Amino acid sequence: MKYAGLLVLPAGFFLSIAALVLFPSAFGRAVFVVCGLAVEGLGLAVAVRGHMPPRQERRL
Repeated sequence: MKYAGLLVLPAGFFLSIAALVLFPSAFGRAVFVVCGLAVEGLGLAVAVRGHMPPRQERRL
């Protein structure tokens, strides 16, 4: 899972760059850049959670 997060991070970056190049209107670019940033955030969250040590369960 940690490698999936590390692969999603550049996908969001390239999505944002592609939006700047491909969309002529400012609104379309802005929406796509926000989506690219959201993809980067999700990739970062998956990468961080994948590198965290597993929780120790408490038994009562």
